Amino acid sequence: MEAIETILTRRSIRKFKEVIISDDLLEKIIDCGIAAPSARNKQPWHLIVVRKKETLKAIMEVHPYAKMLENASLAIIICGDTIAEPELHYIPLNCAAVTQNILLAVHALGLAGVWLGVYARKDREEGVRKIFKLPEHIIPVSIVAIGLADETPDPIRRIKEGKIHYEKF
Repeated sequence: MEAIETILTRRSIRKFKEVIISDDLLEKIIDCGIAAPSARNKQPWHLIVVRKKETLKAIMEVHPYAKMLENASLAIIICGDTIAEPELHYIPLNCAAVTQNILLAVHALGLAGVWLGVYARKDREEGVRKIFKLPEHIIPVSIVAIGLADETPDPIRRIKEGKIHYEKF
């Protein structure tokens, strides 16, 4: 899939058919994720791959919008490391770039995914922190649910009048 087509046709998918995602495919997804740029090239991310159904269900209990994990093939938790990047304001930006790269790779590989926000929602952060026994310097930022799409929403054009400015606001 061409890059532009991948970007313009990617949609958030919340209904999945379960499939086994091979280790080779997962490695490509991860490689694409961590190819993301980062502020000052600190690359302060850690990824947690979750395939076990009981762990996916545990996430569903701490994240109110994670019900799609019931049929997802796997999830990737994207976390930021405050030792690698002590400038805390960069953590969500860097991890967002990884998250987007993962979503684009998933789509380009014929799979589907959806971004679940965790960062800055203390209840979600603490729930994820507890499930994965995260050390204090690791901040959970997002979760990407991944599987084979069981829905096909049409691509949408998101340009809204008054949102694009040239040379001045």
